[in-house]
Amino acid sequence: MTVETPGPVRFPDYGEREADCPARLAVDLFGNSWLMVIAYTLRDGPMRPVELRAGIGGISQKMLTQTLRRMERMGLLERRRYAEAPPRVEYGLTSAGVDLLVPIFALGEWADRHGDTVRAALYGEPDD
Repeated sequence: MTVETPGPVRFPDYGEREADCPARLAVDLFGNSWLMVIAYTLRDGPMRPVELRAGIGGISQKMLTQTLRRMERMGLLERRRYAEAPPRVEYGLTSAGVDLLVPIFALGEWADRHGDTVRAALYGEPDD
């Protein structure tokens, strides 16, 4: 089997320290698993927090709120508040958040292709 590997991505000069590399931001984003799950859950459009929490499952209200606030500060989503009684709030992805779906989908495809191999190596399960 021949494996094609992509060539290295060339970034503009980012400074003298490796810590200044823009790829570090991507690693930080993917290090927060809830951030990726929330972005994926919002892929089809804005949702209210209660809908998000139900769609995600397993996330506490506190963690959902913290992650939504962080994503808003990062410019990945926008919060819309509607002047209704009771007040209604929705969260939707910005263009940067929508663009983040590209590597999320790519990682999902990789996991679909290689997840069994990784599980077998970690847990001794047979690899089909």
